[in-house]
Amino acid sequence: MNSAIAHYWEQADLLGHMVGWFLLAMSVLSWTLILLKAWTFWRIRQAAPALRVFWQSPSLADAMAMLRQADKAHIFMALADAAEQADRRAGTLSEHTAFSEVLTRSLRQQLQTLTTRLEAGLTMLASIGATAPFVGLLGTVWGIYHALTAISASGAVQIDQLAGPVGEALIMTALGLMVAIPAVLAYNGFNRINRITLAELDGFAFDLHAHWCKT
Repeated sequence: MNSAIAHYWEQADLLGHMVGWFLLAMSVLSWTLILLKAWTFWRIRQAAPALRVFWQSPSLADAMAMLRQADKAHIFMALADAAEQADRRAGTLSEHTAFSEVLTRSLRQQLQTLTTRLEAGLTMLASIGATAPFVGLLGTVWGIYHALTAISASGAVQIDQLAGPVGEALIMTALGLMVAIPAVLAYNGFNRINRITLAELDGFAFDLHAHWCKT
């Protein structure tokens, strides 16, 4: 297959080379995002069990210290910090607003920030997974057209003359699928982890609101 790719690359024109480089760029970007998101989500899932321990701590200070140490990605801890800082309202527009409303606003804003952070890169993965096969197909169509034009110019068309160039052109479709499949699988996996994490964040925010309003 490597020799076929090399032969196709030698025979390809400017458009064929552009398609090849574009697929390579998409693959590099896709795998970079996959590795970065996998590392981030691994750290988040490692910290998730600390949410249960948080409410079993003897004091709020102990709970905050434990969560800060466990949450290396600073996802769940960001909500706890937002709740703790919500009461610092002196000299702001929230000074005369009920604490419950200030806390709700602070937690909601932090949840929006965390949601944006967790979803970063997922749209790009989805886009690569959706478009890479068609980019490869473009290279295939153009390669087949290029091969048929060269064969027709020779005047004599035989099946062995057609099979080689067409087979090499179809490699672009295979490369497009090789770029798309990991991106699609990673997007689906990360999206599931993202939903679980957002549900945990939402529940943690509710518990924090109930605790701070009670105290």
